[in-house]
Amino acid sequence: MQPINFNNSKILKMKKIILSSLLLAVVCFSCNQKNKEEEKSKTVVETAKAEEAAAIEEITEVSDVVKASVSTEAIIDSYLEIKNALANDNSAEAATMAADFSKAVEATKTDKIAVELKDKYSEATEEAKKQAALIVSNSGKIDQQRKSFAVLSKNITSLIATFGTNKKLFQDYCPMYDEGKSGYWISEMKAIRNPYYGSEMLECGGMIKEIK
Repeated sequence: MQPINFNNSKILKMKKIILSSLLLAVVCFSCNQKNKEEEKSKTVVETAKAEEAAAIEEITEVSDVVKASVSTEAIIDSYLEIKNALANDNSAEAATMAADFSKAVEATKTDKIAVELKDKYSEATEEAKKQAALIVSNSGKIDQQRKSFAVLSKNITSLIATFGTNKKLFQDYCPMYDEGKSGYWISEMKAIRNPYYGSEMLECGGMIKEIK
């Protein structure tokens, strides 16, 4: 039997076919992995939505009268500054912004708040000031600051749920932080900038809802 002779062009063509097949397989595998990761992230956020009521207060639209009874804007602005400092891994800046947060709470006028809502306001803001003070005293210990920020985020969520806001905000969630128990925060941007992990996992998490 005579050996089969392949000329160079046929060999080159076969190599191209093999390489193309391998490349296609790699691309398909990568796409499948990406789709799996996206589905996993989507499932985590959907789970968070389902469990949200048990974890933190649900944010719903409040009446214009209640919204006008107290301006939460300065408090929220100061909170967002703390959030951004932690997302940037800047412990000292977070402490400075936390001190400003307490000043913003003290400067907020509450004389027009309805009697039935005053306890709700006091409960949220007094606890928030405690957590802000801990963020100040733990300057240089960013892990401790982030633990206080998680509680502070819950307080701010309660404040927004009760009195509303004139800002366009987003409620975000990180399933990795604290085993998914307290990884919530409020943000002024759609893009995820995780204050619990900073540069380590800056984009970890997802948006639960848009607050209008």
